[in-house]
Amino acid sequence: MSYNLGSPSPIEPLSLGNVITAGIRIYRSHLKDYFLLALKAYVWLLVPIYGWAKFYALSALISRLTFAELVNQPESISSGQRFVNSRLWQFLINMLLMLLLGMGILISVVIVFAIFGVLSAVLVGGLNQQANTGVYLILGLLAFVVGILALIAVLWITTRFYLVEVPLAIEDNVDGTSTISRSWELTKGYVWRIILISFVAFLITLPIQIVVQIISTIVQLIFTPLLEQNSGLFRLLFAVIILALSFASGAVVLPFWQAIKAVIYYDLRSRREGLGLKLRDYEI
Repeated sequence: MSYNLGSPSPIEPLSLGNVITAGIRIYRSHLKDYFLLALKAYVWLLVPIYGWAKFYALSALISRLTFAELVNQPESISSGQRFVNSRLWQFLINMLLMLLLGMGILISVVIVFAIFGVLSAVLVGGLNQQANTGVYLILGLLAFVVGILALIAVLWITTRFYLVEVPLAIEDNVDGTSTISRSWELTKGYVWRIILISFVAFLITLPIQIVVQIISTIVQLIFTPLLEQNSGLFRLLFAVIILALSFASGAVVLPFWQAIKAVIYYDLRSRREGLGLKLRDYEI
């Protein structure tokens, strides 16, 4: 089933409502197929390194299939899977690079707070007995401002990498490294809009996460008396149930997020590069 957005202007991006609506409609139209793909991806997480790359590739495949619907060129799952599998190691490279980038961002934040902490300690130490409540209040206020600015900076930077896996699953001449700059290019000027869309999408998926948490709590309450018996069988059964519940809930939510990513990607490319977008001709 294809879903056509019609002919939106290449100058004006889709509204927030249109992005969410398009993502939901395609997600609902292909719920079974996308759920099974996502579930398969989560199972691959149990296999170190290679399985993680498979998870990343299958997640991106959902975005590829969604994009194919948006450009009115529906693609079979088998065809799309052959394509992402051909770039499997590029997905692994990209995943490792993003991990390093994430670590770099985290270290940078820690350094900023460490410097602020040292300067604050030096300031308070220099004042000795003259330090009063007002000084501590000002330092606390500065710490709050620095924290907010750091959060905004991290949010802005991570949003610039929001689409990294999508071009790798769709475009020609893109590899595990260049797809990072491609995401940076596409998201330029649209960071806060993407954040707003993501926040609305989070609110939509929140009830599912609440239900899963309730079910997990119930399961834990049921198994607590049994686990106190130190039975290996009950512990194994409990772990399997929790893992299966986590995988199943993740398989419900992941396709929705990947569909939203695909719509955002379609929207940004429509605005920046005009209409007439086409999926790579790869045995469609």
